[in-house]
Amino acid sequence: MRNLIDIDDLDKADIYQIWRNVDDTSGRQLATQVIANIAWSFEGNGIRTRTTFIQSFQKIAANYVELPNLLKTNESVTDLAGYLDSYYSIYVIRDNNHQRLKQFAQTSSRPVINAMSCDAHPCEVLTDAYSLYAKYGDLENVRILLWGPTTNVFKSWHSLAKVLGLKITHYCPAKYHTNQPEITYIDSLQGEFDVVITDAWPAGFSDSDFTLNDQYLANMGEPILLPTPPVTPGNEVAKKLSDTVQFIGYQQKSLLLPVQIQIVKYLLSAAHKAAS
Repeated sequence: MRNLIDIDDLDKADIYQIWRNVDDTSGRQLATQVIANIAWSFEGNGIRTRTTFIQSFQKIAANYVELPNLLKTNESVTDLAGYLDSYYSIYVIRDNNHQRLKQFAQTSSRPVINAMSCDAHPCEVLTDAYSLYAKYGDLENVRILLWGPTTNVFKSWHSLAKVLGLKITHYCPAKYHTNQPEITYIDSLQGEFDVVITDAWPAGFSDSDFTLNDQYLANMGEPILLPTPPVTPGNEVAKKLSDTVQFIGYQQKSLLLPVQIQIVKYLLSAAHKAAS
């Protein structure tokens, strides 16, 4: 069963097909070909992700049922999936417990989409990467810098780099460096970049060297700033986004909706073909 727990559940062809479907302006991609019953469980606030996923369900005319705290139970994931799979064609789940989410996906006979966990945020990163792909025409030649300590978002960027064969630079403290051939780790700022990507700092992290300011941006050749909200001025950035000239703009996040629509449809279609 094809799932999206992190980006390396997909292959390169899958990702580019999803992005091509987003680009399809003919209208053929809007209506779903599969009647979908979606199980929807969402932990936390996630204002933007909640907004766009619910609207994506509505756009494809899917039936969806909210199952609060789906994985917050002492039941085994095998029992949960065994009882629920008869009612649903796909699950979209946001739950902090990445391992339990992964185990549920492994035992379910339906596709499972991770709407965010402690270790991955695949739909957010596929959207941000798509926006860069649409802007630059490719990603292989875009100089991408991840700025700050490793987070679930940055882990998904690492995963994307592995699947697409990208070379990405990550500026973070040495303790976050791991042995990944696609990632060039630096702990002192050097070089110029096209895009700098930030994420909210994890709890307990505090280091003014990683507060992005105008001087850092100037030293990097004035790259565009693509933040992952929510953004806290004084932490990952020195000032609010509306005062930052290099900010890519709020409209960029509107792409969450079409990308999430196509992710849901792509996995539904794959499951439908597998069952035929």
